[in-house]
Amino acid sequence: MNPQPIQTPTAPLPIGPYRQAIQAQGTFVFLSGQIPLNSQGQIVGDEITLQTRQVMENLGAVLQAAGCGWQQVVKTTIYLVDLGDFSAVNQVYAEYFPEGYAPARACVQVARLPKDARVEIDAIAVLPPS
Repeated sequence: MNPQPIQTPTAPLPIGPYRQAIQAQGTFVFLSGQIPLNSQGQIVGDEITLQTRQVMENLGAVLQAAGCGWQQVVKTTIYLVDLGDFSAVNQVYAEYFPEGYAPARACVQVARLPKDARVEIDAIAVLPPS
């Protein structure tokens, strides 16, 4: 099966040469990293919890467009400009997953993110059985 692009107007449009997500091998959905852009393409606030919530909302919109939910996410990677934000990001991040469920994850500190965002998160999901 050829990879199929996934795009939704309910999440920010890509700001570079990439897709919001790609469905591959029929069941895997690879979601591009989301930064805290609102529908006007502007970074939402400076506060890490506001930025994290916007990132999770953006990812949720792309998951929905792919036919998935948070319970189908199997792996995420979180990119932080400051690892001192780790606890605050974890608190918001955990709100989006069903009780008792959490995907595999990596979290790394980076020197800089696009548009000077403080957080970026990408994900891999598996489509639910039809």
